[in-house]
Amino acid sequence: MSGRARREEAVDVVWSGDWVAERLGVALEGDGELHELLGLALRRNPKRAHLLVSNVLGKHVPQKPSVVYGAGYGLGERVRALLGAEEARRAVVLGYAETATGLGHAVADGLRDAPYLHSTRRPVAGVAQAGGFEEAHSHATSHLLLPEDPELLAGGAEASTLVLVDDEFSTGNTVLNTIRALHETHPRERYVIVALVDMRSAGDRDRLTAFAAEIGARVDLVTRSSGTVTLPEGVLERGQALVAYQEAEQAGRADEAVAGVAPAPVTRVELDWPAEVPDGGRHGFTPAHRAALEAALPGMAERIAGALDSDVRRVLVLGFEELMYAPLRLGTALEAAMGSGAEIRYSTTTRSPVLAVDDPGYAIRTRLVFPAHDDPADGPGDRYAYNVAGAGFDAVVAVVDSTADTPELHAPDGLLARLAAHTGQVLLAVVPSYTPTPLQEPAVLPEPLRGPDFSSYAPEDVGWLLQDLSDTELEAPTEEREEAIQSGGAHYAESLPVEYQPSAEYQALFAAALDASAARIARAVGTVTETVLAERGPRPVLVSLARAGTPVGVLMRHWARHRHGLDLPHYAISIVRGRGIDATALRWLAAHHDPADVVFVDGWTGKGAITRELAAAIEEFEASGGPGGSAGPAGFDPEIAVLADPGGCVRTYGTREDFLIPSACLNSTVSGLISRTVLRADLVGPDDFHGAKFYRELAGSDVSGDFLAAVTARFDEVADQVDAETKELLAADRAPTWEGWAAVERISEEYGIHDVNLVKPGVGETTRVLLRRVPWKILAKRGAGTDLTHIRLLAEQRGVPVEEVDDLPYSCVGLIHPRFTRGATGADGKAVQGA
Repeated sequence: MSGRARREEAVDVVWSGDWVAERLGVALEGDGELHELLGLALRRNPKRAHLLVSNVLGKHVPQKPSVVYGAGYGLGERVRALLGAEEARRAVVLGYAETATGLGHAVADGLRDAPYLHSTRRPVAGVAQAGGFEEAHSHATSHLLLPEDPELLAGGAEASTLVLVDDEFSTGNTVLNTIRALHETHPRERYVIVALVDMRSAGDRDRLTAFAAEIGARVDLVTRSSGTVTLPEGVLERGQALVAYQEAEQAGRADEAVAGVAPAPVTRVELDWPAEVPDGGRHGFTPAHRAALEAALPGMAERIAGALDSDVRRVLVLGFEELMYAPLRLGTALEAAMGSGAEIRYSTTTRSPVLAVDDPGYAIRTRLVFPAHDDPADGPGDRYAYNVAGAGFDAVVAVVDSTADTPELHAPDGLLARLAAHTGQVLLAVVPSYTPTPLQEPAVLPEPLRGPDFSSYAPEDVGWLLQDLSDTELEAPTEEREEAIQSGGAHYAESLPVEYQPSAEYQALFAAALDASAARIARAVGTVTETVLAERGPRPVLVSLARAGTPVGVLMRHWARHRHGLDLPHYAISIVRGRGIDATALRWLAAHHDPADVVFVDGWTGKGAITRELAAAIEEFEASGGPGGSAGPAGFDPEIAVLADPGGCVRTYGTREDFLIPSACLNSTVSGLISRTVLRADLVGPDDFHGAKFYRELAGSDVSGDFLAAVTARFDEVADQVDAETKELLAADRAPTWEGWAAVERISEEYGIHDVNLVKPGVGETTRVLLRRVPWKILAKRGAGTDLTHIRLLAEQRGVPVEEVDDLPYSCVGLIHPRFTRGATGADGKAVQGA
């Protein structure tokens, strides 16, 4: 018997949830169809370890396209029967990204005449948001609503029924959050919730009833099957430990090609997709679009079938993340075109990281890993295709939209190459990405925020090119943030750490450090300011990178006024590692100042990641035409001026010594009471500034003014030294050496971390690790003195070992805990010794 035959026989007798159920005690109980519809898998997620894997959704498990489409269409027919033909024609269907985009579209087809929209995690320039919401348990939370027709979701007394479609109804939180958000702006009298399975607890069912009464609307529920998930106590922690164990067991095992078989050829097939039909429901999909697509499907399927080798019988049509409906319908048409002699299956790639275990009792048998290939808004990362490797497909038809037809797709480690190693033929079919026309005119740019309404700095000291998110709940426990960040499920800029409140001992240490280093800081401030005035004068515009750069920018402004009577403009702007600089803020700066006068300012360099990030972001902004699109580049200079450059990353600095800058000792209470910046798609639109919070409630602990006063009081006494050092620097070779980057790469390998982002060099960055992240250990340069007193105190408070080392270009280096799990910390959040 062949391996494939053995597997199919096993699937018939073994439930694909047995593996998880036996090890964790997770139980699925419900109607007779439930185990046929769902299997179980595990994932690295700080909020939910288990994953319900649908056998009829077409996401993780390849299934017949007709079965997948029929599941959604049948639910749509039931909604039509519930509403009646007249109300069904007036209904609007909303599906959830990414998993339910195709399901929702099929439900809309089942209603026959209803327009369809799905949420998206892909911002589209020029398209205004009609709303947004959060998915609490998801690995990637922010949903955007971007309808081309702004009236599509309009409410009111005569508003049509809104039909919300998700693959599973587990707690109801996501759907209730959506209804609540939309009902506040577009109230309506009736909602229908549609899902393949209803897995709510009795308490969650009662909550839906109470919610409907609260908003004064009728809320109906239509599902194919129902049941409950029983989770024993401690299942989250045990599940995460099991995932960590399995990943460690599988570490180093690459997905291998079929032995002795050369990679398959990749051929592009032209679909002749109808020009008037959108690629999906991201901006809305109308009955007219549906009719045009139905007419074109047979011809497109014939073109795909004609491009397949003559001996191909088992074919996978593989969609792409949110692009589920187009490949699904191509799959149903290909079933009809190739007839009963062929076996067509359909699934899609996904952002969701799930553990694969090659066992008949586990729902995710294999996974292919490849880099994102559509330039996602949340930065690069891994993407996945499940149950494709080893499934015996003769050919794979990869269907992507044109936005995702990038060099990364065709790279040696890209999706096409990964597929080619596991099948005999790969076809690439590209659906044109739909962009609503005409694009809306850019909104009027916002104005800077200033103190005392936003920050404790004087209004003339800094204009914050940020939006105020003070009333938004953004803080998350440090361990939860770290786990989400390292698992790829969230970006560090999507939430905020709980603001560190220093002990009396630590505050006394800050005061002592400030008194001891004020003159040293004043000297560095003066030196970097004089260098900037000499090379970028006579009236540079200081633009600090929030938030570490802001106190330095304020001090540079004070030096210029004190020594030269110059009143330099100063702003703070957000830059986010992996996502770039705030383009809206750059457009504002270009509209109000000559970009050539802008000097970017930061506190210090570590390994130089932000230096590189800024250079890449400015290059991208300039290449796009700057503030006017096609009006030509703006002319921003990406060079950064910093107080201290221990990493040898820039040519404009006050010193290259790695010493204690007291502003690194604290968070908002030394930075005008402003949080670090936030970039989350549901909060920051294409014409918004990035966000931040003003911690007004911490005013009693604010030492921002004390820090400025202590340093400016030493300006006169260091003036002669500044003049001498500036003259020396201007004549010296200040080319970056990138010594720090080389050291970080060496440390990353020596300590088995293999991720430079988890190595934070220098006093400032090490302090941040101890205040905001989950530290593993601290490397201290042997013989380092009082500059590390606060580092040792923080390390002691968090139970983090400090290791004395030689041959370190920095005073210290902080190592973030690699492969973080909750097991790496105690109940109090302290790192476990020896972990």
